[in-house]
Amino acid sequence: MYIVTGATGFIGSNLLAEMQQRGYSDIVCCDTLGSGDKWKNIAKRGALQLIFPNQLQGFIAEHQSEIKAVLHLGAISSTTETNVDSIVENNFQLTLQLYTFCRAAGIPLIYASSAATYGAGERGFIDRDDPAFLASLRPLNPYGWSKNAVDKYISTHISTLRTSKSSQVVGLKFFNVYGPNEYHKGMQMSVVRHFFEQYRTTGKVRLFKSYRDDCADGEQRRDFVWVGDCVGVMLWMLDHPQVSGLFNVGTGSATSYNVVAQSIARCMGIEPVIEYIDMPDSVRNQYQYFTEADLTKLRSVGYNAPFASVPDGVEQYVNGFLATDDIYR
Repeated sequence: MYIVTGATGFIGSNLLAEMQQRGYSDIVCCDTLGSGDKWKNIAKRGALQLIFPNQLQGFIAEHQSEIKAVLHLGAISSTTETNVDSIVENNFQLTLQLYTFCRAAGIPLIYASSAATYGAGERGFIDRDDPAFLASLRPLNPYGWSKNAVDKYISTHISTLRTSKSSQVVGLKFFNVYGPNEYHKGMQMSVVRHFFEQYRTTGKVRLFKSYRDDCADGEQRRDFVWVGDCVGVMLWMLDHPQVSGLFNVGTGSATSYNVVAQSIARCMGIEPVIEYIDMPDSVRNQYQYFTEADLTKLRSVGYNAPFASVPDGVEQYVNGFLATDDIYR
């Protein structure tokens, strides 16, 4: 069996959809659903086992010999979450518990790290997995800090994993992911979803002004990556158990917010109208003006599939989901 944590969330539910489409069976979903519409993310899926996070350790202990891999996507993913104790419990402690178990049992573990570990990008966006480099990173929020804390701990064993018969451990540093089934995330949804709704309801998009002389308004650039490409990397890793380490998952090309807004308008058949607004003081000190995944390491281990450009990914999202009667995958 395969265990997927965070299975009813954004990336997790897209992973489930692709796994079932490719014929994976006996998938165990670990997550909470709450009282909102998150259940709709898995409403189209075939037979699944569902367990809650507080049942995970007992379930793993009982079914240890049956588990083929753990894909750990569960986390508090909000970059504005301020309850650091909760972040430590859910993002750090749970991940290390899974890592310790999987390593001892010889079970592959693929877990979600984040580009938020790079902070403002002072050290670049190179996915090195040596402890000294990771210790030099300065994330801008507790979420990014918790992900980097996990990476630092696991990185102390990476060299051993590569030179021994130890089981696979892969941390994936996702950049700015967008796509269907992100609707439960509220303000943490991708800008693609937010911009589409702004165009539909107001006829225009509002972007933050720039507060740097070297960057014009709306020319802040991020590496926006289609969720289907993230899923593709995860499943490739499952098929290549000899690969371990930390890897960036992005397009390798930064795109401006202006281009994103223009691409959405083009898909909707309307003129792009953009209004630049003040950035809240609470955001200015932790705002990333630029992110771009270095894919050298991912390509070096043999992953050669292309990543969708922003115009192509936006077209898939808008015309395939957002502008239709059924927005769920």
